[in-house]
Amino acid sequence: MHEIAAFYRFAPVTDPAARRAPLLDACRAAGAVGSILLAPEGVNGTIAAPEGRIGAVLDHLRGWPGFDGLTARMSRAEDAPFGRMKVRLKREIVTLGQPGIDTHTGGTRIDPEDWNAVMADPDTVTIDMRNAYEIAIGSFAGAVDPGTRSFGEIPDWWRAHRDGLAGKRIAMFCTGGIRCEKAGALLVADGAEVVQLSGGILGYLEAVAPERSLWRGECFVFDDRVALIHGLAPGRATLCHGCRAPLMPGDRAHPAYEEGVRCHRCAGRRADGDLDRLRERRRQVTLAAERNARHLGREAGEGRPAGFKPA
Repeated sequence: MHEIAAFYRFAPVTDPAARRAPLLDACRAAGAVGSILLAPEGVNGTIAAPEGRIGAVLDHLRGWPGFDGLTARMSRAEDAPFGRMKVRLKREIVTLGQPGIDTHTGGTRIDPEDWNAVMADPDTVTIDMRNAYEIAIGSFAGAVDPGTRSFGEIPDWWRAHRDGLAGKRIAMFCTGGIRCEKAGALLVADGAEVVQLSGGILGYLEAVAPERSLWRGECFVFDDRVALIHGLAPGRATLCHGCRAPLMPGDRAHPAYEEGVRCHRCAGRRADGDLDRLRERRRQVTLAAERNARHLGREAGEGRPAGFKPA
């Protein structure tokens, strides 16, 4: 079994480039795979390692100034949902493109157990801060879908809709909380009253029983598991390897669906050469599976939708 840790922390990182190699060494020593983004504003990542070894990586991060309070949301899987370990230097650990935002001045955090009452308040508007491809397979009942393709579109969406939301409390949520930290600070600076779901959707799915849940569908995650459900168990969603969008079983039943090649969303948009390449790749994946080997492309999670950022 593997442990999977999803984490982020906004805290100043002095000389991220100098910290990259020691962090990567700590990950490799623990046998970890996954992705970590490192920027002057903090760290954001999801990694997996054999049971009992991932703590060494988290302890390494907690040794940095200002990172002693780093926490991680833990889950388990039989196989590692990543193929390799990457530590990448970025300008932002989640890209909003709004310089000078103080993430410590965002919305009030609401525990998952109290979230249903927040959503039931008629003076509250609940907004899903994730991207359209994520929302397509699941969200909270009644939540507003901004229709954004990437998180960087949120500031324009807010400016276009803030007058219509005047006087309303804004309740926001995302996968693990990081996008709400930034978006919440942006809205608070603009005079809005903001609350956010502590721990994000994953925290809610872990803490709230299905019979009490307002969640509908599955929660997209940025690894080979594709989506999770209550109890952080793997869902039924897969990825289309033509357009990289998440697909539910009904989508895979569409006549235009071709496994490993295309779905109904991208059918007709691919050149014949692209389709031939994808079909050959699918053949190689199948041959690797017959040999009980793993294809280097990692069929489950090779690509990510446009605008991909860990959450």
